[in-house]
Amino acid sequence: MRLQIALAVLLASAAFPCVASEQIPDQYPQSVLYAKPVEVIPYVWSAIGATAPPTYENSGHNNNLSFIVTGEGVVVVNGGAAYQLAKALHDEIRQVTDQPVKLVINENGQGHAMLGNAYWAEQGIAILAHVDAAEEFEDRGPQILARMETYNKEKSADTVLQGPSETFEEEKLIEMGRFRIEVKNLGPAHSPGDIVVWLPEQSLVISGDMAFHERLLPIFDDTDTAGWLESWEVFEALEATYVIPGHGHPTNMDQVRRYTRDYLVYLRGMIGKLLENGGSLEQAYYVDQSPYAHLDTFEQLATRNAGRVYEQMEFE
Repeated sequence: MRLQIALAVLLASAAFPCVASEQIPDQYPQSVLYAKPVEVIPYVWSAIGATAPPTYENSGHNNNLSFIVTGEGVVVVNGGAAYQLAKALHDEIRQVTDQPVKLVINENGQGHAMLGNAYWAEQGIAILAHVDAAEEFEDRGPQILARMETYNKEKSADTVLQGPSETFEEEKLIEMGRFRIEVKNLGPAHSPGDIVVWLPEQSLVISGDMAFHERLLPIFDDTDTAGWLESWEVFEALEATYVIPGHGHPTNMDQVRRYTRDYLVYLRGMIGKLLENGGSLEQAYYVDQSPYAHLDTFEQLATRNAGRVYEQMEFE
């Protein structure tokens, strides 16, 4: 019965989502968190972040901070964008269960995955990340921290650089309580060291930045869009029923395919035609991306995405 109720709530939220919009600065004024955690399926919770860029108003909580109550301890996915965010998430976990947090998993090497690590390390909790994510954070950590301090002001208090205590390369298997948790690197995706957390018995994947919807995905200088499409085939092969994406509400594979894989295919197709016709980088900025204009962060990212795909495809 509990599972049926949870599934009904999930389906209802897919049809009538509580929007984590870039137009809504804060949905949970009682906490530094942007939104209060919700139980997606039994024992799997997520605090859904804003689909806006990180700001003082959302405290940098613009990604999803999830946790799994295993029966023998809690596994957290994402350290959070600041010490105070990590502490606020821990406060919420304590309202759900008296089980201790035993592991924190960083979904990649970005600030909103790792800048809260210092809080968890202070509690004596192990922190796991892919080796490439750890290297990325070590290389760029000072710049990432400085950027967070700029927008978060006093909310950045107590945040210091803390990398993971353990790394892996391809897969890390965790058997804890009622859960088998498979932490996987599926290949190149949005940023170095992207991982997914796969719960095979529940058919649920916490996808991190492998999968987007509700907001336009960003393409970085080091994003390998061709490699991402290859990794997507491995991701699809999981045949997940439920997807908690890196940003936006829990959904299904059809939805994230539409706004991740299909967007990459569409944009690469538009840039490919431009290159075939001898088009320039300046023209690339103006390729038609209107089918995706309804997504949050479109205005901030669409032009930049097109330029970066052009620069990549020029040399493919």
